[in-house]
Amino acid sequence: MRLKDKVAIVTGGGSGIGHHTCLQFAREGAKVLVVDLLGDKAKDVSRQIKDQGAVAEPMAEDVSTEDAAKRIASRAGDLWKRIDILVNNAASFHHRTVEEATAADWEAVLKVNVLGTSFCTKYVLPYMKKQGSGSIINIASINGLVAMPTGWTNYSASKAAIVNMSKSMAYDYAPFGIRVNCLCPGMIHTPAMVDLLKTMNMTRKEAEDKFLGPRCMLKRFGEPQEIAAIILTMASDEASYLTGATIVVDGGYTS
Repeated sequence: MRLKDKVAIVTGGGSGIGHHTCLQFAREGAKVLVVDLLGDKAKDVSRQIKDQGAVAEPMAEDVSTEDAAKRIASRAGDLWKRIDILVNNAASFHHRTVEEATAADWEAVLKVNVLGTSFCTKYVLPYMKKQGSGSIINIASINGLVAMPTGWTNYSASKAAIVNMSKSMAYDYAPFGIRVNCLCPGMIHTPAMVDLLKTMNMTRKEAEDKFLGPRCMLKRFGEPQEIAAIILTMASDEASYLTGATIVVDGGYTS
């Protein structure tokens, strides 16, 4: 097993990429703290893991507050006495153009995507430093690398911040044996994407033709489990020489 006896925290673990990451981590031997804003979703994922004979605990928290981040790390530490992996996956998809965005709009996305990533990392670091090891994976987006049409300015800015923040974290904590990497998914067919397409009254095929078109080499949305498989490798000891990296998984969209 690739993560045997390791302890993992996955924020935003109740659906989409986070859900599949929790499942794959558990299948590979990790004990998983499933954190989600919606407690029922966290409980459902935890139940799925336990039904497979693996170990998981759910936790309902809003990562945008420092106190919540502290509680998350403490919960994993109290349960399992160590923290080996943190996946900062929780995200706000709140997006506006510069003209539209108010201070509240900026706060809505920055508090979750940027501050949440920073706070959750802050409170797992003492455990990882004590162990002399750890793997942190920050989930950004291709929105942090290229412009997307249209109205995504505040969201894209938050994801660009995660890309560079990950590099700085990697530099700061490499001396402690802690690896920090960033994953930038492309357009993934998550429940959030399904909901977005419903509001646009658009089928998956129509959306793939319109939004991916000639830019995406594979001509389709990615699946959450395809992203989770890359996160699993990044978290494992197989990636022991990988730190400070930005991994793009987008079907060739940004190439």
